[in-house]
Amino acid sequence: MSLHDDAVLVLKAYRDGGDPGQEELRQRYLDHLTAHPDGMWKACGAGHLTASALVVDPERERVLLTLHRKLGMWLQMGGHCEPGDPTLAAAALREATEESGIAGLTLLPAGAPEPVRLDRHPIPAPCHWHLDVQYAALAPAGAAARISEESLDLRWFGYDEVAEVADTSVVRLLERTRAAL
Repeated sequence: MSLHDDAVLVLKAYRDGGDPGQEELRQRYLDHLTAHPDGMWKACGAGHLTASALVVDPERERVLLTLHRKLGMWLQMGGHCEPGDPTLAAAALREATEESGIAGLTLLPAGAPEPVRLDRHPIPAPCHWHLDVQYAALAPAGAAARISEESLDLRWFGYDEVAEVADTSVVRLLERTRAAL
């Protein structure tokens, strides 16, 4: 099965959990993939799917955020899908592992990862949109983060601190992740 096919299956199965606007976004993503066979890849000028994961440490009630090098914003780990990614979940886990430096992350729910949320946001030309499929990743006990080349900084924030440093998309992702826990 191709990554494109996996994304269609994941999006068809996605349930919004009562989060306003998620059903409309889900349909927009599906329409995009129908109209753009290359909609999984950065080269798709109309926009492309991305995969991300919020790294959480529920025992300490904290999340790991990266200060994105290009955007200068505190965000969850994530980015572009690559040809070697067999699934969207695998792409999210790869990105979270690469950007956090933490081995042994586990996507929620364990055994059958599902997206926690969808977020569509504009990006600079030549492409115009990231259609982000967002997961949650549990950090193993005693996890030590290591900054990557894509980050200016990497830091743990308490649940109650996230709204002070991150935008509303990250705050909503944290809310949905906490509900999933």
